[in-house]
Amino acid sequence: MRFWEAIKIALSSLRAHKLRSFLTLLGVIFGVMTVVAVASVIEGFFRYVDRTVTADLGANTVIVDKFGMINSFEAYLDAVRRNKDLTIDDMRYLGERMTLAQQVAAQGTSSAEIRAASEKLTAVTVRGNSAGMINIDTTQPEFGRYPSEADDERRRNVALIGSEIADKLYGRRDVVGRELKINGLPFEVIGVAKELGTAFGQSRDDFVIVPLSVFQKMWGTRASLSLHVRAADGADLGVVQDQIRMLMRARHRVAYAEKDTFGLVTAEAINNFVQALFGIIAAVALGITSISLVVGGIVIMNIMLVTVTERTREIGIRKSLGARRHDILMQFLVESTTLSLVGGLIGLGIAVVISRVLVAFTPVPAELPYWAGFLAIGVSSGVGVIFGIYPAWKAARLDPIVALRSE
Repeated sequence: MRFWEAIKIALSSLRAHKLRSFLTLLGVIFGVMTVVAVASVIEGFFRYVDRTVTADLGANTVIVDKFGMINSFEAYLDAVRRNKDLTIDDMRYLGERMTLAQQVAAQGTSSAEIRAASEKLTAVTVRGNSAGMINIDTTQPEFGRYPSEADDERRRNVALIGSEIADKLYGRRDVVGRELKINGLPFEVIGVAKELGTAFGQSRDDFVIVPLSVFQKMWGTRASLSLHVRAADGADLGVVQDQIRMLMRARHRVAYAEKDTFGLVTAEAINNFVQALFGIIAAVALGITSISLVVGGIVIMNIMLVTVTERTREIGIRKSLGARRHDILMQFLVESTTLSLVGGLIGLGIAVVISRVLVAFTPVPAELPYWAGFLAIGVSSGVGVIFGIYPAWKAARLDPIVALRSE
């Protein structure tokens, strides 16, 4: 029996028993749908984190701060106890000695109450940036300008605000020259940043950037800063980190056998940490959802056994006309595989719709990877083959004389 002929017979059988075929397909449909939908959410999450982190930190930027990548509460407590606060002097030290850095800058972070006219916002993130941050920060103005070196040196009360702050306080974004108050102190708005959007439903546009000298005048100089180092063009980021580590250990007089008293953060390190943390969760989630495919396969095997019983006389006639065991085996194996594959394609289509609905109406990032589509087709076909082998083998081994006597 030719392969395409076997497929035609399988499709004819599906059309002849539409309701039974549909009920049989439900297990595979839901199995493929859940596996692909979960895979699309996981893949979307990883890609979203990658894009967001890279956009916020910069692909060629290393951040030096007091804590670094903290992966446990014990590590946090140890960093609080051992690590030193970073200061402007640390920034100047790196800026003078680094040969692989294009720019070194410092940033302080706090929160404050923001007022303009009769509007008030609380717990707004305020960043104090040194002059060099203009060449490192991925946040750029849509209107106006970024705080300059002159603003920092002369301690001018000027601010670059996020687009959401402008919308909430003024109802529009072209507000350069307007006044706002940060914790009661008047500031001139010199720029409004380009909209960054949201991350997992949380706004990334509710911030205010002021000169670092003004920030330290308001919140003091004792709080630890984060140092942002932009690598020189063509420099390997790993080598840049090694140079930063060597210089900072020398400045903090850290002995050879002791751990660093500071932390290094890069976009790649954050992405690796997220993938390591959620990779196990993703594997478990995919494993659990795959159980439904096994259930669907069992349903297919059960139906194929019933089909073999129903078509015993047909099998006897085919064998009496010269059909070999191989032909009967292929016929029923192709039928079970076709049945499962049709369910897989339907499940894949539903998963595509679900992922698009999630993106359109929820903050959940879902992106259907190409490998998930191929996996859905391959797995559904594999389920049909694996769970169709026994029914097909049973049909192929039927004695033609006994089969012809069957009613």
